[in-house]
Amino acid sequence: MKTKEKFVLAIGELLVDAITNVQVDDLSYAQFLNIHPGGSTANFCRYLSRCGTTSKLVAAVGDDGFGKILIAKVLNDDLPIDNIKSVPGHNTSLIVVGRTSKTPDFIPYRDADRYITTVEKKLLKNASLVHTTAFSLSKDPARASILKAFATAHHNNIPVSVDWNYSEKIWGINDEGVKVFEQLQQFHPLLKFSMDDVARFVGHKINIQEALNFLAAVDASLVCLTCGAEGVFYKCGKIGEWKYRPAAKIKVENATGAGDAFWAGFIHAWDKGMDAEKAIDNGIDIASKKLQGKLLRAATA
Repeated sequence: MKTKEKFVLAIGELLVDAITNVQVDDLSYAQFLNIHPGGSTANFCRYLSRCGTTSKLVAAVGDDGFGKILIAKVLNDDLPIDNIKSVPGHNTSLIVVGRTSKTPDFIPYRDADRYITTVEKKLLKNASLVHTTAFSLSKDPARASILKAFATAHHNNIPVSVDWNYSEKIWGINDEGVKVFEQLQQFHPLLKFSMDDVARFVGHKINIQEALNFLAAVDASLVCLTCGAEGVFYKCGKIGEWKYRPAAKIKVENATGAGDAFWAGFIHAWDKGMDAEKAIDNGIDIASKKLQGKLLRAATA
């Protein structure tokens, strides 16, 4: 009997980014917006495909024009759409983003993305790894569905991965981020943070050493802290020691999506059985290609 091909299963956000046409200090100065298909989880799948790793996306969009645009984009990226649900009576989620050279100002308009329901057992059975984001975990019923999928994966020795792209704006007034983060640790995930993610999670500006101290006691298979041009720190296991890999010295053309590209490059290599250092280096290489506008579909590790 032919063995079914394994794939990375990503559960999470597929949405529209509406980005200002010029740089603005804050969104009160916005005049014109350009529409782009986005969502960290969807971008992660797109970059995995360009690395040469098969992935499947579980997501929810509105039964509307924006939803059709997003599904068409997924198809154009040669990714399956079987597990993307159009939700009647709900609008496709949209994030308005101010273009800036710093951390961008944004306004989330959330609706359909949160209506991810039960993940099919056959998908979990054939997955080599299950991935999600803090964004996707911020609202029910998606949160409950994802945590249940993680529990099933963990029970069946399937590794799980989380990009903790935390923002208090996304979690809202009833912010259960700390509680959910503690729940995730029972699954010993592969965890990715950026410096901005840590600062938003702790609620104040933070330097690299303070971020490393904060993440030191996290119970995870691997914790990764990306620091932009200052490189990447990572450690394996709760009691592992921090290790460091330098960033590539390049001319940055476009920083949008670099974090998703980095994690896709890392997971691509990790999924192939490479050790942590080689996987981190591959993530840095893929992110560098994205930053320079060179990440084409032929990219491989």
